Amino acid sequence: MRRKTLGAVLLVAIFASLGGVAYKVAENIWLTKAREIKENPSKLLDYVPEAALRIKDFHRAKLEGGQKVWELFGAEAHYLKTQKEVVIKKPRMIFYQKGSSIIEVTGDDGHLWLADAGGEMEKAHLQGQVHVNYRGFVLNTDEILYLKSKNQVVLPGKVTVKGDGLELEGVGMEIGLDEEKMRLLKKVKTKLEPRRMESKRARG
Repeated sequence: MRRKTLGAVLLVAIFASLGGVAYKVAENIWLTKAREIKENPSKLLDYVPEAALRIKDFHRAKLEGGQKVWELFGAEAHYLKTQKEVVIKKPRMIFYQKGSSIIEVTGDDGHLWLADAGGEMEKAHLQGQVHVNYRGFVLNTDEILYLKSKNQVVLPGKVTVKGDGLELEGVGMEIGLDEEKMRLLKKVKTKLEPRRMESKRARG
């Protein structure tokens, strides 16, 4: 009987010891993950079940030197872990330029792709009824892309541009965010309304 009791005690001691080792291992893994998340909050998305990755009132922004570079809002977002992609309903994206100049883009649907390291935006694609407000001009098109590698906004399809006394139409447009210039690429048509342009000068 004593042997059985001794064996049971030893068994309990062994399991308790193994449990302590397992706890320490789990604690170390958790602390490592916690450090990763603290350094890069977007890493948290990798540990959340995909079914739970639906976010109401989505908002994401990038800061450099305490200044906003861009902001992205959406009515709802769904994160696809394997593709590192965020699918957004009713997206609104704002690019902050020098001084107080901004480019504001809205659309029906949007896709945002994140880099593997750091969770930064590599590319964004908005589609549907896309509207762009830029330096007093309103641009309308079906889709628009932001390419981080070139710091450029591209409108690949038909584009209409309206401002005070000026209307443009064409296919394909590029907006360079560094040089703050936009250009229509082909099939460009121009319509001028001198009276409205003179009125604008008078107001200025």
